[in-house]
Amino acid sequence: MNSQSRRSMLSDSGMGVAGIALSSLLARESSGTPGQSPEFPGRVKSVIWLFMLGGTSQMESFDPKPALNLHAGKTFNESPYGEAITGSPFYRSNVRDFAGVPRDLMPKIYPMQAGFRRRGECGLEVNDWWQHVGECVDDIAVVRSMWTTDNDHAAQLQFHTGRHIFDGLRPSIGSWVHYGLGSLNDNLPQFVVMGTPPADCCGGVGAHGADYLGPEHAGVALQIDPVNPLPFGTPGSDVRIDQRKRQLSLLRRLNQRSGADYPDDAALRARIKSYELAFRMQMAVPEVMQLSAETKSTEVMYGIDDATTKPFGQMCLTARRLVERGVRFVQLYDNGWDAHSKLKENHSTRIRCVDKPIAGLLKDLKQRGMLDETLVVWATEF
Repeated sequence: MNSQSRRSMLSDSGMGVAGIALSSLLARESSGTPGQSPEFPGRVKSVIWLFMLGGTSQMESFDPKPALNLHAGKTFNESPYGEAITGSPFYRSNVRDFAGVPRDLMPKIYPMQAGFRRRGECGLEVNDWWQHVGECVDDIAVVRSMWTTDNDHAAQLQFHTGRHIFDGLRPSIGSWVHYGLGSLNDNLPQFVVMGTPPADCCGGVGAHGADYLGPEHAGVALQIDPVNPLPFGTPGSDVRIDQRKRQLSLLRRLNQRSGADYPDDAALRARIKSYELAFRMQMAVPEVMQLSAETKSTEVMYGIDDATTKPFGQMCLTARRLVERGVRFVQLYDNGWDAHSKLKENHSTRIRCVDKPIAGLLKDLKQRGMLDETLVVWATEF
């Protein structure tokens, strides 16, 4: 009697990869219990996650504290709030120092580096450097109660995985969205990443990794380049489309055979899925990156007409084009916010680079009726 397993039989009959795709589609269509609706139907279809690496100062953004100006030049203990800071039992009990030993607090109080004022009908206090985002405050919810157990740059990882770097890598927030919701477009990655990720010391690509969910749920890195938007994802300009189809067909058949022999190999399953998606992505991704198809007024809205705001503006516009086409989670990194000194020079420069593009993204989503179904998150470490 043939001892071939059911898994092997399906694979040999050509259903291995097709079954993977079919199960994904059927799961998407049948999600939820028939005849029942959630108590609060979800409206959000996609997430655009903007993360500022290095640590944006809350006082120089969306949580100004005028008492700093009143006590500038004093130490914590010389101010009326010394005991609340240096004597707090919560700081040492919650923080796990990256260096392995408690770090000394820097006790000197510095004044705010720019003014602030109330913006919009809600009256939210916003630092004056955020001129354009300040125009959008009535569409923004600011959370001022965030805290972390990491007092160093590895907090970059914790903000994406919810765990301290000492606990090891865990699935990132984008990978959970990818795992739980899937894509609305089978021709594009479900989780896209643009920009330079954290350094290896601070989590590296783990900030958009998937860990035990499996590598197929990790973020796919794209770059703003219509010719080569998917690094290492194309065979080169000298390979014709029909040739590429035949190459991928051969790889699929070989991987099907290997999948039958090694059914528990998560990396192999991810590779099979990636080859299935590869050709479709090679056709769809370059179209997304054709930013020249946008109107001149849209380019100006995102600051693409200005060399200072163009890099981040292009990423924000691409993010809108991706979610418009059904991508669930788009993660953008912006680096360079680490201002141990010269904070005024650093932050005024970085804010000029991202302020108008972020505001442009919010305004554009709103005018297209997409803001109600797109969650835009701006975050930073510390």
